[in-house]
Amino acid sequence: MDSGAQSPRPAQDPGAPPGRRTANAHAPGTPPAGTGTPDRPTAETDTPGAPGAPAANGGTPAEPAMDSGASGTSGEPAMDSGTTGIGRRIRRLREERGISLSALARAAGVGKATLSGLENGTRNPTLETLWAITAELGVPLAMAVGTPPAAGAGGSGPAGARAAGIPVVAGTAVEGTLLQVFEEEGVTYELYRVVIRAGATQVSPAHHEGVTEHVTVFAGTLSAGPAGAPLRAGPGEHVSWRSDVPHTYAALGDLDVHASLLIRYPRR
Repeated sequence: MDSGAQSPRPAQDPGAPPGRRTANAHAPGTPPAGTGTPDRPTAETDTPGAPGAPAANGGTPAEPAMDSGASGTSGEPAMDSGTTGIGRRIRRLREERGISLSALARAAGVGKATLSGLENGTRNPTLETLWAITAELGVPLAMAVGTPPAAGAGGSGPAGARAAGIPVVAGTAVEGTLLQVFEEEGVTYELYRVVIRAGATQVSPAHHEGVTEHVTVFAGTLSAGPAGAPLRAGPGEHVSWRSDVPHTYAALGDLDVHASLLIRYPRR
Protein backbone atom coordinates (compact mmCIF):
# COMPACT_ATOMS: atom_id res chain seq x y z
CA MET A 1 0.00 0.00 0.00
CA ASP A 2 1.27 3.45 -0.82
CA SER A 3 2.17 5.36 2.31
CA GLY A 4 0.20 8.33 1.06
CA ALA A 5 -3.10 6.44 0.76
CA GLN A 6 -5.93 7.24 3.12
CA SER A 7 -6.25 5.01 6.17
CA PRO A 8 -8.90 2.36 5.52
CA ARG A 9 -11.80 2.20 7.90
CA PRO A 10 -12.60 -1.09 9.59
CA ALA A 11 -15.65 -2.93 8.35
CA GLN A 12 -16.87 -3.63 11.85
CA ASP A 13 -16.88 -1.72 15.10
CA PRO A 14 -15.33 -3.57 18.08
CA GLY A 15 -18.65 -3.46 19.83
CA ALA A 16 -20.39 -5.22 16.96
CA PRO A 17 -21.26 -8.95 16.93
CA PRO A 18 -18.32 -11.39 16.78
CA GLY A 19 -18.22 -11.79 12.99
CA ARG A 20 -19.64 -10.41 9.78
CA ARG A 21 -19.43 -11.45 6.15
CA THR A 22 -19.86 -8.89 3.39
CA ALA A 23 -19.94 -9.84 -0.27
CA ASN A 24 -17.98 -7.55 -2.56
CA ALA A 25 -17.35 -5.01 0.19
CA HIS A 26 -14.18 -3.92 -1.55
CA ALA A 27 -14.94 -5.58 -4.90
CA PRO A 28 -11.27 -6.21 -5.70
CA GLY A 29 -11.09 -8.12 -8.94
CA THR A 30 -7.37 -8.42 -8.54
CA PRO A 31 -5.04 -7.59 -5.64
CA PRO A 32 -4.45 -3.85 -5.28
CA ALA A 33 -1.01 -2.38 -5.64
CA GLY A 34 1.28 -3.70 -2.93
CA THR A 35 -0.80 -6.83 -2.33
CA GLY A 36 0.15 -9.02 -5.27
CA THR A 37 0.14 -12.79 -5.18
CA PRO A 38 2.84 -13.86 -2.71
CA ASP A 39 5.19 -16.76 -3.22
CA ARG A 40 4.72 -20.01 -1.35
CA PRO A 41 6.81 -20.08 1.82
CA THR A 42 10.01 -22.06 2.03
CA ALA A 43 10.13 -24.65 4.78
CA GLU A 44 12.32 -23.70 7.72
CA THR A 45 14.34 -25.97 9.95
CA ASP A 46 12.89 -26.76 13.37
CA THR A 47 15.94 -28.53 14.72
CA PRO A 48 17.83 -26.61 17.42
CA GLY A 49 21.31 -25.77 16.26
CA ALA A 50 20.67 -27.04 12.74
CA PRO A 51 23.37 -25.99 10.28
CA GLY A 52 22.70 -23.01 8.11
CA ALA A 53 24.33 -21.92 4.89
CA PRO A 54 28.15 -22.32 4.83
CA ALA A 55 29.96 -19.31 6.25
CA ALA A 56 32.71 -17.50 4.41
CA ASN A 57 35.38 -19.46 6.31
CA GLY A 58 33.78 -22.79 5.43
CA GLY A 59 31.98 -23.23 8.73
CA THR A 60 28.24 -23.70 9.21
CA PRO A 61 26.70 -21.25 11.70
CA ALA A 62 23.84 -22.50 13.83
CA GLU A 63 20.38 -21.08 13.19
CA PRO A 64 17.94 -20.14 15.95
CA ALA A 65 15.86 -23.09 17.12
CA MET A 66 12.12 -23.04 16.43
CA ASP A 67 9.78 -23.13 19.39
CA SER A 68 6.79 -25.44 19.63
CA GLY A 69 4.25 -22.61 19.70
CA ALA A 70 1.91 -21.22 22.31
CA SER A 71 -0.25 -23.60 24.28
CA GLY A 72 0.96 -26.63 22.38
CA THR A 73 0.48 -25.24 18.88
CA SER A 74 3.11 -25.87 16.27
CA GLY A 75 4.06 -24.37 12.97
CA GLU A 76 6.76 -22.78 10.91
CA PRO A 77 9.11 -20.27 12.53
CA ALA A 78 7.59 -16.83 12.41
CA MET A 79 10.62 -15.22 10.79
CA ASP A 80 13.72 -16.58 9.09
CA SER A 81 15.84 -13.60 10.11
CA GLY A 82 15.84 -10.77 12.64
CA THR A 83 15.28 -13.06 15.63
CA THR A 84 17.69 -11.07 17.81
CA GLY A 85 15.84 -7.83 17.08
CA ILE A 86 12.49 -9.42 17.97
CA GLY A 87 13.93 -10.68 21.24
CA ARG A 88 15.31 -7.27 22.18
CA ARG A 89 11.97 -5.61 21.49
CA ILE A 90 10.01 -8.15 23.52
CA ARG A 91 12.41 -7.88 26.45
CA ARG A 92 12.18 -4.09 26.38
CA LEU A 93 8.36 -4.17 26.26
CA ARG A 94 8.25 -6.68 29.11
CA GLU A 95 10.66 -4.73 31.31
CA GLU A 96 8.90 -1.42 30.63
CA ARG A 97 5.75 -3.00 32.05
CA GLY A 98 7.52 -4.48 35.06
CA ILE A 99 6.59 -8.05 34.12
CA SER A 100 8.96 -10.89 34.97
CA LEU A 101 9.95 -13.40 32.31
CA SER A 102 8.21 -16.20 34.26
CA ALA A 103 4.99 -14.20 34.61
CA LEU A 104 4.82 -13.33 30.90
CA ALA A 105 5.56 -16.90 29.84
CA ARG A 106 2.84 -18.21 32.13
CA ALA A 107 0.25 -15.64 31.00
CA ALA A 108 1.01 -16.19 27.31
CA GLY A 109 0.95 -19.98 27.63
CA VAL A 110 4.51 -20.47 26.39
CA GLY A 111 7.43 -22.21 28.06
CA LYS A 112 9.81 -20.14 30.15
CA ALA A 113 12.74 -21.62 28.20
CA THR A 114 11.00 -20.66 24.93
CA LEU A 115 10.55 -17.04 26.00
CA SER A 116 14.08 -16.83 27.37
CA GLY A 117 15.49 -18.23 24.14
CA LEU A 118 13.39 -15.80 22.12
CA GLU A 119 14.61 -12.80 24.12
CA ASN A 120 18.21 -13.99 23.74
CA GLY A 121 17.86 -14.55 19.98
CA THR A 122 18.42 -18.33 20.11
CA ARG A 123 14.85 -19.35 19.31
CA ASN A 124 12.77 -18.58 16.23
CA PRO A 125 9.14 -18.34 17.36
CA THR A 126 5.98 -19.27 15.51
CA LEU A 127 3.47 -16.60 14.59
CA GLU A 128 1.07 -18.10 17.12
CA THR A 129 3.67 -17.62 19.88
CA LEU A 130 4.34 -14.01 18.91
CA TRP A 131 0.63 -13.23 18.88
CA ALA A 132 0.21 -14.82 22.33
CA ILE A 133 3.10 -12.79 23.77
CA THR A 134 2.10 -9.45 22.23
CA ALA A 135 -1.51 -9.98 23.32
CA GLU A 136 -0.37 -10.30 26.94
CA LEU A 137 1.82 -7.22 26.54
CA GLY A 138 -1.15 -5.37 25.03
CA VAL A 139 0.68 -4.23 21.89
CA PRO A 140 0.33 -4.75 18.12
CA LEU A 141 2.49 -7.45 16.54
CA ALA A 142 4.59 -4.81 14.76
CA MET A 143 5.91 -3.67 18.15
CA ALA A 144 7.75 -7.01 18.28
CA VAL A 145 8.65 -7.73 14.65
CA GLY A 146 9.41 -4.15 13.57
CA THR A 147 7.80 -1.88 11.01
CA PRO A 148 8.31 -2.01 7.24
CA PRO A 149 10.46 0.56 5.43
CA ALA A 150 9.05 3.25 3.15
CA ALA A 151 6.31 2.17 0.77
CA GLY A 152 7.51 0.81 -2.55
CA ALA A 153 10.62 -0.93 -1.18
CA GLY A 154 11.28 -4.53 -2.15
CA GLY A 155 10.03 -6.85 -4.87
CA SER A 156 6.88 -8.93 -4.96
CA GLY A 157 6.42 -11.93 -2.70
CA PRO A 158 7.99 -12.81 0.65
CA ALA A 159 11.50 -13.28 -0.81
CA GLY A 160 11.56 -9.74 -2.19
CA ALA A 161 10.05 -8.39 1.02
CA ARG A 162 12.67 -10.06 3.19
CA ALA A 163 15.45 -8.74 0.97
CA ALA A 164 14.07 -5.23 1.49
CA GLY A 165 13.82 -5.65 5.26
CA ILE A 166 10.03 -5.94 5.28
CA PRO A 167 8.75 -8.17 8.11
CA VAL A 168 7.40 -11.53 6.91
CA VAL A 169 5.81 -13.75 9.57
CA ALA A 170 4.59 -17.34 9.32
CA GLY A 171 2.45 -19.73 11.35
CA THR A 172 0.95 -23.18 10.87
CA ALA A 173 -1.12 -22.09 7.87
CA VAL A 174 -0.69 -18.33 7.50
CA GLU A 175 2.22 -16.38 6.03
CA GLY A 176 1.89 -12.62 6.23
CA THR A 177 3.93 -9.76 4.79
CA LEU A 178 3.55 -6.58 6.85
CA LEU A 179 2.93 -3.81 4.31
CA GLN A 180 2.13 -0.83 6.50
CA VAL A 181 1.51 0.29 10.07
CA PHE A 182 -0.54 3.45 10.53
CA GLU A 183 -2.34 5.15 13.37
CA GLU A 184 -5.39 7.20 14.14
CA GLU A 185 -6.39 8.66 17.47
CA GLY A 186 -6.50 5.79 19.94
CA VAL A 187 -6.07 3.08 17.27
CA THR A 188 -3.20 1.31 15.50
CA TYR A 189 -3.68 -0.56 12.20
CA GLU A 190 -1.49 -3.22 10.60
CA LEU A 191 -1.98 -4.10 6.93
CA TYR A 192 -0.73 -7.50 5.71
CA ARG A 193 -0.65 -9.39 2.44
CA VAL A 194 -1.36 -13.00 3.46
CA VAL A 195 -1.27 -16.50 2.02
CA ILE A 196 -3.23 -19.22 3.82
CA ARG A 197 -1.93 -22.59 2.70
CA ALA A 198 -4.34 -25.35 1.77
CA GLY A 199 -4.33 -28.45 3.92
CA ALA A 200 -3.66 -26.81 7.30
CA THR A 201 -5.70 -24.98 9.93
CA GLN A 202 -4.16 -22.33 12.15
CA VAL A 203 -5.58 -21.63 15.60
CA SER A 204 -4.49 -18.23 16.86
CA PRO A 205 -4.78 -17.09 20.48
CA ALA A 206 -6.96 -14.17 21.50
CA HIS A 207 -5.58 -10.67 20.95
CA HIS A 208 -6.13 -8.04 23.61
CA GLU A 209 -9.65 -6.70 24.17
CA GLY A 210 -11.33 -4.90 21.29
CA VAL A 211 -8.99 -6.05 18.50
CA THR A 212 -10.75 -6.78 15.20
CA GLU A 213 -9.58 -8.41 11.95
CA HIS A 214 -10.78 -7.61 8.45
CA VAL A 215 -9.94 -9.90 5.51
CA THR A 216 -10.57 -9.32 1.80
CA VAL A 217 -10.08 -12.45 -0.33
CA PHE A 218 -8.48 -12.24 -3.78
CA ALA A 219 -8.17 -15.95 -4.62
CA GLY A 220 -9.25 -19.23 -3.02
CA THR A 221 -11.97 -19.88 -0.45
CA LEU A 222 -11.34 -18.79 3.13
CA SER A 223 -12.68 -20.10 6.41
CA ALA A 224 -11.72 -17.77 9.26
CA GLY A 225 -13.10 -16.21 12.40
CA PRO A 226 -13.95 -17.17 15.98
CA ALA A 227 -13.08 -20.77 16.77
CA GLY A 228 -16.25 -22.86 16.54
CA ALA A 229 -18.06 -20.27 14.40
CA PRO A 230 -15.79 -19.43 11.45
CA LEU A 231 -16.94 -17.31 8.53
CA ARG A 232 -16.53 -18.14 4.85
CA ALA A 233 -15.49 -15.92 1.94
CA GLY A 234 -14.51 -16.37 -1.70
CA PRO A 235 -12.81 -14.06 -4.20
CA GLY A 236 -14.08 -10.48 -3.93
CA GLU A 237 -15.70 -11.05 -0.54
CA HIS A 238 -14.84 -9.62 2.86
CA VAL A 239 -15.18 -10.96 6.41
CA SER A 240 -14.47 -9.36 9.77
CA TRP A 241 -14.64 -10.47 13.38
CA ARG A 242 -13.57 -9.59 16.90
CA SER A 243 -10.28 -11.38 17.44
CA ASP A 244 -10.04 -10.96 21.20
CA VAL A 245 -11.14 -14.61 21.32
CA PRO A 246 -9.32 -17.66 19.90
CA HIS A 247 -9.79 -17.70 16.12
CA THR A 248 -8.89 -19.85 13.15
CA TYR A 249 -7.72 -19.58 9.54
CA ALA A 250 -8.04 -22.28 6.85
CA ALA A 251 -8.15 -22.55 3.08
CA LEU A 252 -11.10 -24.63 1.90
CA GLY A 253 -10.36 -26.98 -0.97
CA ASP A 254 -7.05 -27.54 -2.73
CA LEU A 255 -6.12 -23.93 -3.49
CA ASP A 256 -4.21 -21.52 -1.27
CA VAL A 257 -6.03 -18.37 -0.21
CA HIS A 258 -4.50 -15.02 -1.16
CA ALA A 259 -5.91 -12.07 0.74
CA SER A 260 -5.29 -8.81 2.55
CA LEU A 261 -5.59 -8.68 6.34
CA LEU A 262 -6.19 -5.48 8.29
CA ILE A 263 -5.83 -5.76 12.07
CA ARG A 264 -7.27 -2.94 14.17
CA TYR A 265 -5.81 -2.52 17.66
CA PRO A 266 -7.42 -0.07 20.12
CA ARG A 267 -4.64 1.35 22.30
CA ARG A 268 -4.56 0.29 25.91
